Amino acid sequence: MTNDTISDMLTRLRNAHLARHQIVKLPSTKMSKNILSVLFKEGFISEFEEIRENKTEYLIVSLKYKGPDKKPVITKLKRVSKPGLRIYANHKEIPKIMGGIGIAIISTSQGLMTDRNARHFGLGGEVICYVW
Repeated sequence: MTNDTISDMLTRLRNAHLARHQIVKLPSTKMSKNILSVLFKEGFISEFEEIRENKTEYLIVSLKYKGPDKKPVITKLKRVSKPGLRIYANHKEIPKIMGGIGIAIISTSQGLMTDRNARHFGLGGEVICYVW
């Protein structure tokens, strides 16, 4: 188990997309569930569910591809705030990713949300990652 479960999750998703896998199995954490929930609502993944196997909980994520040549919907995942260097932004400083095509996942006092929702509600917080 790694110390940075978010980076581990993003790396597993990135590697599964590069290998063109349909599903990927991730260790279950509260933060991972919340990040996957945001990715699902924004249409970057097909679905995810939690399973229990030998007293250990896992998340099974169904990845999404588009077109006949099965290009991944998630082009890039970038971890921003790390355990060694936390990055915070108020609602005026939250960046637009790829001119609004991508999303930034922000951890606010109201929970995890996209950069658009955080700006709409006037909330700042920790910038977890960028997805496009």
